[in-house]
Amino acid sequence: MARPGAACPPPGRRVMVAARALLFWALVYSYCGVCACIAGLRLLWSIGRRPGETFRWVVRENPPACLNDPSLGTHCYVRIKDSGLRFHYVAAGERGKPLMLLLHGFPEFWYSWRHQLREFKSEYRVVALDLRGYGETDAPSHKENYKLDCLIADIKDILESLGYNKCVLIGHDWGGMIAWLVAICYPEMVTKLIVVNFPHPSVFTEYILRHPSQLIKSGYYFFFQMPWFPEFMFTLNDFKVLKSLFTSQTTGIGRKGCRLTAEDIEAYLYVFSQPGALTGPINHYRTLFSCLPLQHHEVIMPTLLLWGERDAFMEVEMAEITRIYVKNHFRLTILSEASHWLQQDQPDIVNKLIWTFLKEETKRKRE
Repeated sequence: MARPGAACPPPGRRVMVAARALLFWALVYSYCGVCACIAGLRLLWSIGRRPGETFRWVVRENPPACLNDPSLGTHCYVRIKDSGLRFHYVAAGERGKPLMLLLHGFPEFWYSWRHQLREFKSEYRVVALDLRGYGETDAPSHKENYKLDCLIADIKDILESLGYNKCVLIGHDWGGMIAWLVAICYPEMVTKLIVVNFPHPSVFTEYILRHPSQLIKSGYYFFFQMPWFPEFMFTLNDFKVLKSLFTSQTTGIGRKGCRLTAEDIEAYLYVFSQPGALTGPINHYRTLFSCLPLQHHEVIMPTLLLWGERDAFMEVEMAEITRIYVKNHFRLTILSEASHWLQQDQPDIVNKLIWTFLKEETKRKRE
């Protein structure tokens, strides 16, 4: 509803806005259909080659030992008052130390930060969260509960529930998207921002519409708009897609990286093989297009962006463009031999770069 006294946009302007909206949604649903057709062809190919294996789905009953490794920290839970949701996280380091909050990507969970939990607990209270809908965190059934404003509010409320009013915020992939938005909406809560393999959200939304190559790489964003079918495709051949994301030559960790062990893979399979475990994570994407376009907001705290150049899902050109949205110290480091799964791929280098950034900023403040 227009404000009293506000001038109504001219008819030509309204038609232009409506036409752009129509073209936008036509693009979304058209590409969604294309991705669905490709997935359907892959399904038929799999059935033709190995019909007995295609629909095999093994639910892992017991967690592998690595998920209860005491060196990673303690499993904890916190219930948020406003939403009523219970969140699971793993915490390492003494209470009272500065908070370092870690937000994972898709299809991951708290365990993707195992190397950082061990590394930074000496000087921080390190908390690796299971995002809404993931792992042992509650998963609301309706996709409307996964809108970006809900995900941003989760981080604010969790921070307060943990007894902190600020933190070093680190996010990877989809967790990187959330980290950027939290830094924009609640800058007073983020002392330093570190993002791994995800550009500023405005860069991403503008770049994808102008570069067909990135549109293709982000095809899963469109495929995930469909109900139930994406979850079904993930379960085929006992979660072959999930395994290949981390291990294949095109999308996985390269030969020079720190490859996932068989037990690491089992940890992922344990979490995502549970009935309904994929719906919450995919619901994060099902509401994204209704939130677009994102506003051109700037980030005002010191920011470190780390990027694996061999990222199969994100083009490296977006990393450099991100610089224009950070109105503070900005450091970009691109690792030439690293994949999308950077903090697992090159943990020693990533940890060293984070330490350098944190200490550099502390020294800068003193000066």
